[in-house]
Formats: sequence, structure tokens, C-alpha cells
Amino acid sequence: MSDAIAGTLLTGARAVVTGASRGVGEAVARSLVAAGAQVALIARGPAALEGIARSLGNRAFGIPCDVRDSTAVQRAVAKITERFEGAPTILVNNAGVFPFAPLQELTIDEFAAAVDANLIAPFRFIRGLLPAMQAARHGHIVTIGSAADRAAFPGNGAYAPTKFGARALHEVLRGETRGTGVRATLVSPGPIDTAIWDAVDPDNRDGKSGLPRRSEMLRPVDVARTVLFALTQPAHVNIDELRVSFS
Repeated sequence: MSDAIAGTLLTGARAVVTGASRGVGEAVARSLVAAGAQVALIARGPAALEGIARSLGNRAFGIPCDVRDSTAVQRAVAKITERFEGAPTILVNNAGVFPFAPLQELTIDEFAAAVDANLIAPFRFIRGLLPAMQAARHGHIVTIGSAADRAAFPGNGAYAPTKFGARALHEVLRGETRGTGVRATLVSPGPIDTAIWDAVDPDNRDGKSGLPRRSEMLRPVDVARTVLFALTQPAHVNIDELRVSFS
């Protein structure tokens, strides 16, 4: 596919990407802009958002928002619609946290924070943006899942339950939007080499952890390409679920 064609695949699309200040979210945002979409970048850090938005030119803007705060999400949705001069047509729910610890070491607060960021926050954005998509009979909601949304690994006592829940939320969404013109896709990658692994340091853990070395992991751009593939299918095609692993 030529760069000229690739740059027009999403012309006219208005996208929202959560967790867009780094890692997978940033890679997805960059790929959507490159494909012609306007993109609202959502993350907590205003400085990082400003820098990324500036590097993407006039088709991207940042809105600082703590996705765990319902009031902040409502304000962000209103600002997004105002800036776009219309409702978004794409939502990529990517923001999340990755507490990695054995069950007996997890605190109740850490578990609750993971539920809020990884499960309730996507629901907040779906609830805020889905009605307009349904009214327009057009839209696409992508959930960034994980290999841990079907397999529970040691150390994933908070992460896996929230990702299982996010997969269930996606499946309900898909069932409720089928035939409405609104599409829903779950993209579930294996381990991705991002900053979330800095504290875990999988390269220096014993072999019992089952974790690959970071050099063997997926890259954020691999997930971004997968998301773009799902978003750019013909309107009558819905990619229900994509599972992505390292070779």
C-alpha cells in the first residue's frame, strides 16, 4: 500500500485515544493521524500530551484527564465534542495500569485502583461516547485487551481479573451494537516492550516467571498496526477480536 493511500484511509474520522502519552496509546495515536484521522489524546500528564500533540501537527490535540475520575471524563467528553465540532467516530480504550505482584502482596487499594483504571474507566468513555455513535449509526470502539484477558498468569492477581472483565465488557458491547452501524473490536496482545516492565525487569527474573525477555516482546507499533487494520475494514466488516503474540 502506498503512503498516499495509507494517509487517506481514515480521512474524516474523529478519534479518541486514552492513555495516549506513551507506549501503545502514543503509537496508536500516531498511526491514526498518519492515516488521516483527527485525534484527541487523553492522558493525565499535560506536558507529555502537549509534546506529542505538537509533534503530530494540527490533526491532534491533548486533553489532560484522569480516566479514574468520572467528572473529569464527562468534562473531557464535552471538550472533545466541542473541539471536533461533532461527536467522535472512533474510541480506543487503551489507558490502564499493571500492578505486578503475588496476591498476598497486593493491597486492597492497589486492586481497587486496577479495577477503576482498567475496567471502570473504559466503561466511562463508552457511556460518554456511545449514544452519539448510535444516533449517527456510525462509530468504532476498540478495546486494548491483553493475553491476560483469557489466561491468568502468576503475578497478575489484579491485572488479569480486570482484563477478563474488560473482555466481557467488550463482548456485551459487541452484542448490543451488532447491526447498529457501530462496530466493536477487542485487540489482545501478548507482552509489549513498554515502560510498564521497568519495575518488573523480566530480563533478570528467574525462569519460573514465564516472562519473555524484553527483546522478544511485541513493540507498541505492532499493536498500532493491528488497531489500524481493524478500523480500516469496509463498513460491513467487524473484526470482533484479534489476538497478537510474538513469534
